[in-house]
Amino acid sequence: MARCFVTRRLPGGALERLTAAHEVEVWPGASPPPHEVLVERASRSEGLLCLLSDRIDAAFLDACPSLRAVANYAVGTDNVDLAAATARGVPVGNTPDVLTDATADMAFTLLLAAARRLLEGVDAARRGEWMDWSPTTLLGQDTVGATLGIVGPGRIGRALARRAEGFGMRVIESGRTSGVPLDELLSQSDFVSIHTPLTPATRGLIGERELRLMKRSAVLVNTARGPIVDTDALVRALREGWIAAAGLDVTDPEPLPHDHPLLSLPNAVVAPHIGSATHRTREAMADIAVDNLLAALAGERMPHCANPEVYERD
Repeated sequence: MARCFVTRRLPGGALERLTAAHEVEVWPGASPPPHEVLVERASRSEGLLCLLSDRIDAAFLDACPSLRAVANYAVGTDNVDLAAATARGVPVGNTPDVLTDATADMAFTLLLAAARRLLEGVDAARRGEWMDWSPTTLLGQDTVGATLGIVGPGRIGRALARRAEGFGMRVIESGRTSGVPLDELLSQSDFVSIHTPLTPATRGLIGERELRLMKRSAVLVNTARGPIVDTDALVRALREGWIAAAGLDVTDPEPLPHDHPLLSLPNAVVAPHIGSATHRTREAMADIAVDNLLAALAGERMPHCANPEVYERD
């Protein structure tokens, strides 16, 4: 029986399977444990089940030499230094494939909300401005016949494309090895949706130059990772009308400070990173994360390992 630390309560019954096999401590708070607390608890553990908000870097791993496995409750692993984990013989699990449809739904929700100026309309209704209707009130963008540009045509990007085609949209793609050049996609698209992973090459991929290439009527959607978009440039683009609107489920920084300018812009629809927030998806993520941790602590290969080269070390 191993000691495990879980940095947040998880939906569903997955943690019951973990506690049946091991000694488990679950952080009780709704917010992430402070980093120093995370280090202290993990330093006494052999297994760690963490979230994207938990920083697992080389210094953390050095402070936790007893750790045998890390299970990340996410598809992405940009909060984990995979090279450092591999060098120390620690497998890192993730939860791929399970949130494709939920995140594609969220991307299209943001697209429609930004295109039709939904939040502005809701605010007007709540202020009792029903009688201020006119033929030019809150005019938005049509989807039928519009061009959707997908940056990063992976699983989620392809799922979004299927939804867009049902709305009569033309879809173009730009990937690392396929599709049209990014500049061409940006200049042609009425809607641009980002689905590429965060890597050194994609950090700041959409900055001032790229935003100025887009149509003034265009909508930018990001459900991937916040740092792919230059936040300062996006604020300027929305304020000065380089583009019409943005729908964001991820931001940089994340979470945004309550007084951040993005939160006060009427043409920015900002959600708190809830792309995978459905009962079925989050419970499935918990099952996969626990499966990864149980396998590693049993001396077996993780079924979903983000650093599989760890198993090839001598």
